[in-house]
Amino acid sequence: MNIANLITVLRFPLLIVVVLLLYFGGAGGQLLSAFLIVVLILMDSLDGIVARRRGEQTLIGSALDVAADRAVEIVMWVIYALLGLIPALIPLTVIIRGALIDSIRNIALQYGKSSHSMMKTSWGRWLVASGYMRTGYAIVKAVAFTLLALALGLRSGGAAWRNVWTAGLVFAWLSLMLCILRGLPVIVEAPALFRSAEFQMPTSSPRE
Repeated sequence: MNIANLITVLRFPLLIVVVLLLYFGGAGGQLLSAFLIVVLILMDSLDGIVARRRGEQTLIGSALDVAADRAVEIVMWVIYALLGLIPALIPLTVIIRGALIDSIRNIALQYGKSSHSMMKTSWGRWLVASGYMRTGYAIVKAVAFTLLALALGLRSGGAAWRNVWTAGLVFAWLSLMLCILRGLPVIVEAPALFRSAEFQMPTSSPRE
């Protein structure tokens, strides 16, 4: 457990706090959750920065990072759908996309390939691993999650909330588009990747 991985792991309890505030915090707690959501998203960038600067990039760190990202995405979208702020299609699409992409990445991880290093094409690496796409996607999600939390808090407090909610909904759909777009290279490259020599089991290996 290095510092980068610790930052990643701390995102899980913070996520629980955010969910509790959204459900039971009332107007004040829901508005506070908007700030904590920003912290939650920024921690995703912080753990990567720390890992690179301290030389703490590991396979377990990559797996934890993907797990934390997926947990935050799925939980937040599901919560917002349950609260009636977004259509159920958004969390359903995110869950299906995540299950498909993560199953491919889990196979690659068994062969020592992280979710980023498994990408072979330049366009695939740019969509999945580039700082521009990762940061852009994180910002769009952060804006969507934050605006929806603010809209919920304003609605609970009896203030005008529909304009904030509409903006949050726009960013939610944009986030979904980026989510699908960043998953496409993994699906497209998977067949060629798994046919490569580094993914072939030795012919002399016994069957279990």
